[in-house]
Amino acid sequence: MTAMEIDTEKNLQRKQSTYQSLDETFEIQNETYRGQQYSQIYFVRLHIMRTMLYSLVTHWKPHIPVCTILGLEEGKECIIVGTLYKHMKLKPCILDEYSKERSAVPLVKLHNFMHPDDHLVLEDESGRVKLGGTMLSPSAYVTGVVVALHGKETSAGDFLVLDVLEAGLAPQIDRQLKSKEDRYVVFVSGVNVGSSTSNPLQFQLLVDHITGHLGDEKEQGIAAEIVHVVIAGNSVEIPPGLLNGQNLASKDQSRLSEPVQELDILLTQIAAGVSVDIMPGSSDPANFSLPQQPLSRWLFPGSRVYNTFRSCTNPHCFELDGVRFLGTSGQNIDDLKKYSEARDELEFMERTLKWRHLAPTTPNTLGCYPFTDRDPFLIESCPHVYFVGNQDKYGTRILKGSEGQLVRLISIPKFCDTGIAVVLNLRNLECHTLSFGTQISA
Repeated sequence: MTAMEIDTEKNLQRKQSTYQSLDETFEIQNETYRGQQYSQIYFVRLHIMRTMLYSLVTHWKPHIPVCTILGLEEGKECIIVGTLYKHMKLKPCILDEYSKERSAVPLVKLHNFMHPDDHLVLEDESGRVKLGGTMLSPSAYVTGVVVALHGKETSAGDFLVLDVLEAGLAPQIDRQLKSKEDRYVVFVSGVNVGSSTSNPLQFQLLVDHITGHLGDEKEQGIAAEIVHVVIAGNSVEIPPGLLNGQNLASKDQSRLSEPVQELDILLTQIAAGVSVDIMPGSSDPANFSLPQQPLSRWLFPGSRVYNTFRSCTNPHCFELDGVRFLGTSGQNIDDLKKYSEARDELEFMERTLKWRHLAPTTPNTLGCYPFTDRDPFLIESCPHVYFVGNQDKYGTRILKGSEGQLVRLISIPKFCDTGIAVVLNLRNLECHTLSFGTQISA
């Protein structure tokens, strides 16, 4: 009988990375609400974007004069800078509910409010003018975008657009490659713990993979290279019918907290081995309007004892080993889907970067805090990775800017529907997916 060889256990050390949070822009700390309206955030947006566009106009068309909307002259070519307003025939209006006459407009599908009769208007402090011509397609733009337009006023009083200048990608910091080794970041969104479509075993498999408790030695070696996890919104779903404004019975109170308690158990397992950021989403117990503030740490008694656990804002911005990340839980892209058209989610993401604004439809159709002296959604520095959670399907591509900027776009699908998480390699910004499925045979 031959002696059995016993392999000594190989200790795997998880790789480390340098993390820096850049969420200060999105934090509401010293703001005071005094009944202010939303006009101020539009004024701030126009002022900052106009100053930047004026600097670009000198290189774009230096021979054409720049004027205000009030200073337009019929037939004279000029450049005007302002905020777009999209007049939409089918856009929902609360006043319609109180209208004495029943609307003759046909019922609209909830996912999109586009209509062939939609048109664009440009506004600045001096006035507004209706835009004409074929250069500016209403289907590609939304209210709140600031642009520079080359054209002339017609006899009808419209502004005939001959050319369009968008802000383009913001300046980008150099990506510092600190190591030639593979280091991975895992993105997941739409876990929806507590919903009817959520599969607890599916998410547990993902947790086991991240923590190195799944697979053979090779798989565990790959798991040891995961340095960060981002949970991009919609982590829990409160059972419908509980939050109806009535006092809750004791049994209903426990049902209300069960999804959060289950999520905390899973997050504790992750935070024990790797740093994790959790962002609020539209279904999470957080404020509704953007920017959403971090979920209360007191919701996570198990996770909060680890310094690797971070409750973050939505939008969320951070740097990892010199790579800058910027992302949302999906509300900004979901709103663009309702009021404009594109080939896919990635094209919507491209537009927000080229407009230099994360959520241009705020505050018109997407709720946001009424800031008076700043617009936190303006993109002043172009990220290296731009991610959006809770989308219908996975997608990714590289976006190249005119000044050499390179941005990895990532559309993260809902985990509860697809079982898919996204993995990014910090070394080369390449992406792949992890797919988890469970099937119980009869």
